Amino acid sequence: MYRAIAKNKRNTVFIILVFLVIIGALGLLAGYVYNNLSVTITVLVVAAVYAIIQYFAASRLAISISGGREIQKADDPRLYRIVENLSITDGLPMPKVYIVNDPAPNAFATGRDPQHAYVAATTGLLDLMDDSELEGVMAHEMGHVQNYDTRVSMIVFGLVVAVGFIADLFLRFAFFGGGRGNDRNGGGGNNPIVLVFGLAAMIIAPLVAAGVQAAISRQREYLADATSAMTTRNPDALASALQKLEQYGRPMRRQNSSMSHLWISDPSRPGFMSRLFSTHPPIVDRVARLHRIGGEF
Repeated sequence: MYRAIAKNKRNTVFIILVFLVIIGALGLLAGYVYNNLSVTITVLVVAAVYAIIQYFAASRLAISISGGREIQKADDPRLYRIVENLSITDGLPMPKVYIVNDPAPNAFATGRDPQHAYVAATTGLLDLMDDSELEGVMAHEMGHVQNYDTRVSMIVFGLVVAVGFIADLFLRFAFFGGGRGNDRNGGGGNNPIVLVFGLAAMIIAPLVAAGVQAAISRQREYLADATSAMTTRNPDALASALQKLEQYGRPMRRQNSSMSHLWISDPSRPGFMSRLFSTHPPIVDRVARLHRIGGEF
């Protein structure tokens, strides 16, 4: 289990490096096609600034999008005490706790670090789970906080936004601005073949970024499952909760693709193409891993 956790962390670092390479390559490609280094510098700087803004704003935005309502212990003692006990067990600061009024059973965590963490559960989850299952689910969410998955998720979200921004800017230059490559300064901008390949790269890049984001999210879900099992010493409880999510899950009332990777289970019912970029591994695989972990205790 510890080897699996270490492997997941290494994979996440590698995938983020791939993201940075994609962004750098897109910036260089834009500068080459338009024969203007300032294009490269401009898109990289603006993309970096935009990603940083997203990093600091994403948590509160996710809470707002979900319609979460902050609670205190008196509002829902059961949920609050479970999160409080898990915080003590993990040695983490107490996160802010939210309830989302939605019959779809689900939960998520966000925040750039444990000192600025938020955890949320839907009313559907609270109604469906018994105490041990709810503890397993919230231990999974606290695992995201403990492993800094919430920070990784926001960094990746910012990088995805940056890739999309660069691609959009490139396409706007191509169709409306014409770039800086002309007969006087030569370069890639004069070559229609180079321009076509450049535009193709800009169209494909966001799809690659979405695939990379999905890969990171799937790795972090496995890691949070393992962390939950280690914290509660009861992986079967989370396995049971996941099976209930599979059986009784339904689409969320308020859906937003930008935060779908935060939920413990997919908040939508995606079609075939969407499954290719799904941010969640199959629940059957997660349950099988948890049963294997249980055999190691």
